[in-house]
Amino acid sequence: MSLFLCPICGAPLTREAQVYQCPGGHSYDVAREGYVHLLPANRKHSRQPGDDRDMVAARSRFLGGGWYGHLLETLRDLALRYAPGETVFLDAGCGEGYYTAGVTEALEAAGRTVRSAGVDLSKYALKKAARRSRETEFAVASVYHLPVADAAADLLLDCFAPLAAEEYRRVVKPGGVFLYVVPAPQHLMEMKDVLYENPYENPEQQVAYGGFSYLDVVPAEQVLRLEDPQAIQDLLGMTPYAWKTPQAGLERLAALEALTVTAAFRIHVFRREAD
Repeated sequence: MSLFLCPICGAPLTREAQVYQCPGGHSYDVAREGYVHLLPANRKHSRQPGDDRDMVAARSRFLGGGWYGHLLETLRDLALRYAPGETVFLDAGCGEGYYTAGVTEALEAAGRTVRSAGVDLSKYALKKAARRSRETEFAVASVYHLPVADAAADLLLDCFAPLAAEEYRRVVKPGGVFLYVVPAPQHLMEMKDVLYENPYENPEQQVAYGGFSYLDVVPAEQVLRLEDPQAIQDLLGMTPYAWKTPQAGLERLAALEALTVTAAFRIHVFRREAD
């Protein structure tokens, strides 16, 4: 039985070799790479929703270089601290599955029994995610309409994806944990200094969400020395700054041969309260 539900009728899906099927007769083909499309047409806001091919390629190269390895290690440590012996792990907005795979592998290496799934709007990202982790289920879906049963997840990760607090409250079981990754105040500040005339820090704040209680706010920070112009452009390309920056700022960044930049994150750790 799959962790996913039919997006049409809400019934459980069963995965066969090349198709997901529900008892109501709805079926969804498995793509060659291994992911399934569970986003109904009436929930698509564009022809190709989610990150495009170029952004996914830039992020894949950058993460593949290990530059955000300190964030992954912090997430792995938190998963090991809070996940139970038998864990259902859901990555909401999983992208190309870098963190999905890293957290799943850490839990398995510690002897936990893990069922993991990831959802994202971008089929380009999911092609890479599904190739990376064959045992994890991946689906094109919205974090605002997760094709997952109520109280299904022991551990939910949102790493730079849109926050769907009400939907997360629905799918995380009471006592389960939600990890929410956001940029720290100084995140990429040195790159912003190059791109903009008047850059500003990200806000530092704690926000309470109904149904969740705070356990911790955990930092993950490291200063990176990028000495490859391609890595600098990949870092730009995986951020919204790539299309929100005036041309002059883009040209200043493109002229750099090296860049020292702070990669700083905050992981907000929440416990799902009992209803």
